[in-house]
Amino acid sequence: MIQITKIEELAKLIRHNILVSTTEAGSGHPTSSLSAADIMTTLFFGGYFKADLENIKNPNNDRVIFSKGHASPLFYSLYAAAGKVSQEELKTLRKFTSNLEGHPTPLFKYTECASGSLGQGLSVGVGMAINAKYLDKLPYKTYVLMGDSEAAEGSVWEAMEIASYYKLDNLIGILDVNRLGQRGETMYGHNVSVYEQKVKAFGWETIVIDGHSYDEINDAFEKALKVKDKPVMIIAKTLKGKGVSLLEDKDGWHGKAVPKDKLDEVLKELGNVDLSLIGEIAKPENKNPDVPNIEKKELAKYSIGDSVPTRKAYGNALVKIKSRFPELVVLDAETSNSTYAEIFRNEYPEHFFEMFIAEQNMAGTALGLSLRGKIPFMSSFSAFLTRAYDQVRMSQYSNSNVKVVGSHAGVSIGEDGGSQMGLEDLAMFRTLHNSVVLYPSDAVSTEKLVEAAAKHDGNVYMRTTRMATEVIYDSKEEFHIGKCKVIRESKDDVVTVIGAGVTLHEALKAYDELNKEGISIRIIDLYSIKPIDSITLKKAAEDTGKIITVEDHYPEGGIGEAVMEALSKEDVKVYSLAVRKMPRSGKPAELLDYEGISSKGIIKKVKEISG
Repeated sequence: MIQITKIEELAKLIRHNILVSTTEAGSGHPTSSLSAADIMTTLFFGGYFKADLENIKNPNNDRVIFSKGHASPLFYSLYAAAGKVSQEELKTLRKFTSNLEGHPTPLFKYTECASGSLGQGLSVGVGMAINAKYLDKLPYKTYVLMGDSEAAEGSVWEAMEIASYYKLDNLIGILDVNRLGQRGETMYGHNVSVYEQKVKAFGWETIVIDGHSYDEINDAFEKALKVKDKPVMIIAKTLKGKGVSLLEDKDGWHGKAVPKDKLDEVLKELGNVDLSLIGEIAKPENKNPDVPNIEKKELAKYSIGDSVPTRKAYGNALVKIKSRFPELVVLDAETSNSTYAEIFRNEYPEHFFEMFIAEQNMAGTALGLSLRGKIPFMSSFSAFLTRAYDQVRMSQYSNSNVKVVGSHAGVSIGEDGGSQMGLEDLAMFRTLHNSVVLYPSDAVSTEKLVEAAAKHDGNVYMRTTRMATEVIYDSKEEFHIGKCKVIRESKDDVVTVIGAGVTLHEALKAYDELNKEGISIRIIDLYSIKPIDSITLKKAAEDTGKIITVEDHYPEGGIGEAVMEALSKEDVKVYSLAVRKMPRSGKPAELLDYEGISSKGIIKKVKEISG
C-alpha cells in the first residue's frame, strides 16, 4: 500500500479532470463521479487493483466494472491518472469522434463491459468471478462499482443471491451511497444500515465505511481481500459532488456540468493540482488459465422419420460439440429438464451453472463469461426471456458472444396456456444489432445449427420447440447461417409457402394434401430468420409470384415481416399467417387450427389466392 498523501494528491488530480472534462463537454455526471473518487482512487493506486495495463488481454488482470456507468468521467480520469489518457483526450469526452463516450463502451479499451443501464454490472461481475473461480481457476478479483439508486433494481438482488450461492469470494462490490438520485433523495438516503442488513441477508460479508476516509477505505480493502467463501460488499457513505461546495450534497445537479464561467472558481477549491502526477498500478500474478481435458462423447444419432423435440436435440448437440469447443459453458434458469440442458449438465457438470429463476442475472452472468473468453449458451422458456431483454440489449454494446436458447415457443406448447407461450421472441432478438436468429425444424437441423451458433462470433438466438417433430433431414445435410432450404419444388408451383419449426411440418402436410388435388406448392424452411437468404426468396418470388409465410409467433416482428422486408423491392404479394387471436389452453393441434397456422389454414389460403 502506498502513502495516503499520494492517494490524496491523485484524488485531487482526478477530481480536477472530472470537472474539466465535463465542463468542456457541457454535459455528463460530475457529481456522481466525485462521490466515488476517493474510494476508486484508493482501489486503483493503493496496491489493491492489480493489472498490467500494457497487456489488457492478460487473463490475470483484475476486472473493474462501473455498473454506475454514468460515472464515466471518473472512470476515464482514473486511467488518465495512470498515464493512459492524456489531458487533451479527456477534453474530448462525449464528442462524436471520441472513444470517451457518455457511458463506457469497448471503444475505450480498458472498459470491461458497456454499462449505463443501471442494475446490471453486478451480474456481469458474477460471470467474471465464476470464470476465475470455477473455469480458468485464476486468482484475479472482480470489483463492481454500484450506485445506491440502482440497488432498487431486482437484477441486483438476483446477482447478490447467486454470488452467495457460488461462494464468490473473488467478487467485491462497492456501493456508493451518495444519497441523491436523478430527481431527489434515494429510497434510503444515507441510512447505510438498511443496505447493510439487506446485503447481509443475501449472504455477503459487509464492510460499512465513510467513503471519504482514506484510513477506512484502506482498511476495507485489506479486510475484503481476506474474506473466504463469500462475496464482499463495501458500503461507502459518500457525498454527491464531494470536494466542490457548489455541488456537494446538493440536489438538482445530477447529470449537469459546472458552467464554464464558474469552473475556475470551482477548481480553486481543490488547491494546487499536479497535472503531471502519475499513479502506479500493481502488477498481477502470472498464472496460466486451467485447460480442461474434454472427453469426446456421442449421445444421439437421428434417422429420417424419427420423432424428436428440437429442445431435446439441443441438449444432445451441446454434448456432441463440447470436445471441439472446450470454452463452451451452459447456464439454465431452473428449466434444464424441459430445455434439455440437463443432458449437458449430466455429462459436463463442471461447465454447467444453475442460475435458478432469475433470467436477468443469467443474461448478465452469460455476458461476463463471454467477456472472459467463454462461449455461454443460456436457456429458458422463450416467454421468460423477455424479462432479460434489457440485459441482452446491453450485451450488444460489449461485443458479446452469447447464445440464447428459448424453448416452449408458440401456441404449439398446448395446454400450459398463453402465459407460457413465447410469441414475441423472434421480434425481440431480430431487433438486436448484428444478431443471428435461428429456428430449426427437426433434430438434425438443430444439431447442425447449435454447432453453427458456437462457431459464430456474436450473439445468437435459437428457438426450440416443445412438441416432438419428425426428422426430415439426412444427418449429412448442411446448414449455414444466412441460408434456407427449398425442400419441395417444381416448375408448376403456384405459391411458395415459407415456414420454420412447427409450421414447416404443417406446410409439408399441406403440400401432400394439395398435391393430391393437383396443386403444386413450393416449401421453404426458413431456419435462418436473421440474416435471411434474400437470394433464394427472390427466386421463389420470381418463380411463383405469391408467397405465404406461416409462423407460430405474433405477426409483428416475426417471419412474415422478415420476408416482406427481404422482398420489399420485388413484385410479389406476401400473405402472412400468424398468431392473431389471444391464445388459450388446448391441445397443440387445436391451437394451430384455432390460429389458422395449421395445414388446414395453409390449404385454405393457398386455394384462396391461387384460384
